[in-house]
Amino acid sequence: MAVKTKKETAPVKEHPNRIGIREGLGYMLGDAGNLFVLTYVSSFLKVFYTDVLKISEKKAATLFLISRLWDAVNDPMWGALVARRKPTKNGKFRPYLKTVSIPLGISAILCFVDFRMFTQSETMILVFAYITYILFGMLYTGINIPFGSLASVITDDPKGRTLLSTFRSIGGGIGGAAPLLLAPLLIYKTVGVNADGSEIQAADAGGMLWFAVAMGVLSMIFYMMCYGSTKERVPSESHPKVNMKATYLGMLKSRPFVTCALAGVLISGQLQFASLNQYLYKNYFENTNLSIIGTIANYLPMAVMILFMPKLVERFGKKELCGIGTFFSAAASVLMYFIVPRCERLGSAPVVFMIFLFIIGFGYSFVSITNWAVVADVIDYQEYKTGLRCESTIYAVYTFCRKLGQTAADTGGLLLLSSIAGYDGATMGSSGYIPGVGEGILFVCTIVPAVVYTLVFLLMQFGYPLTKGRLQPIYDAIREKREARMAAAEAE
Repeated sequence: MAVKTKKETAPVKEHPNRIGIREGLGYMLGDAGNLFVLTYVSSFLKVFYTDVLKISEKKAATLFLISRLWDAVNDPMWGALVARRKPTKNGKFRPYLKTVSIPLGISAILCFVDFRMFTQSETMILVFAYITYILFGMLYTGINIPFGSLASVITDDPKGRTLLSTFRSIGGGIGGAAPLLLAPLLIYKTVGVNADGSEIQAADAGGMLWFAVAMGVLSMIFYMMCYGSTKERVPSESHPKVNMKATYLGMLKSRPFVTCALAGVLISGQLQFASLNQYLYKNYFENTNLSIIGTIANYLPMAVMILFMPKLVERFGKKELCGIGTFFSAAASVLMYFIVPRCERLGSAPVVFMIFLFIIGFGYSFVSITNWAVVADVIDYQEYKTGLRCESTIYAVYTFCRKLGQTAADTGGLLLLSSIAGYDGATMGSSGYIPGVGEGILFVCTIVPAVVYTLVFLLMQFGYPLTKGRLQPIYDAIREKREARMAAAEAE
């Protein structure tokens, strides 16, 4: 009688640059360090300028615009500098986490120094604001470009890329949520009471400075921890000779990069535009503590979806998930504008507003969690099509595009706040709700995001070409070319 034997199966070949949870946690710490300072500056510096330093909305908008114009020089400069750097024993990108993190933390603190202690000159106060904010932007670029580029050299395993992007989203959630949850408790003070007994709150200069100190120090610590717990596995050129002209022309001709860059402008712009909700909580709902609940409503869906995202990406693809997610966010933003004003302003309206924020956060979680894996895919696509691999240059241009979105949000948001809502921080910073102004702020904070989410949906659904099916052959081809180059180098 024949003896039955177990069916032999070929062992699954493990990717040579496979990474685990430890590496993901290390990269997570870096983005937490990023967001501690960036979120606090992005979300509350406008309030500090208009309500503490008494800089007019139009002058503050001009400040943000000019700062971003300088980034047109600053970002490509950093990109070229990082691209031409020779790898050291510690890697090509990791050393920046150690050398730039301390100056960056200090510059974030300087942004919130109340310069009125030293002079009452409006010109000098404005000059101080320009210097400190531009310095912060330059140093943030100096660490963010190598940090973002680091993901593409930690591993070239597609599953590892998704893991890094997922953990980066967790780190961004931690670093972004910390200032949004804690700052409202510490940076506002009660300055009066309304007729209905509700408190009137205003920005406190001392509280804003000390919170900046806390965020700056935490940022330094987390960057250092990221440096110590990551490793560059994908080899970089030993003597990089970067053809910047060919690299930029290749990007301009690349449909995936152009689409990703445009989406980056909108995605980053919307994240920045959401900081205007601080005015909504203060001057419509008259409850700055709602900022804490709003942060939870936005981040909780992402915390939940992180658990399922790797499987969802593996089954459906990044492009596909981003499209459907932004569609939900756009629809929820439109409904929010029409439904919230029909609820009692100090009663059910805040609850309804938070429900819609949760729905928006759910839709946006697909974009926020997969965003950085999409950028890594675009970098791989560029290498596949042109033979050129320049992570830092591509990432620098993408970073600049995100900054353009932030600039449009800051500049346009403040101008809309002034022109449509009629807000004036110099006279209304301590006024609470004002009929007409509050409703104008609500319009700005709901309809503009609805338009942005719709544009991102159209770009990802109909413009971005790297579907799940198109990516795998690209991964395989790049891997084969690298193995061939390494084999040739060893033979020599």
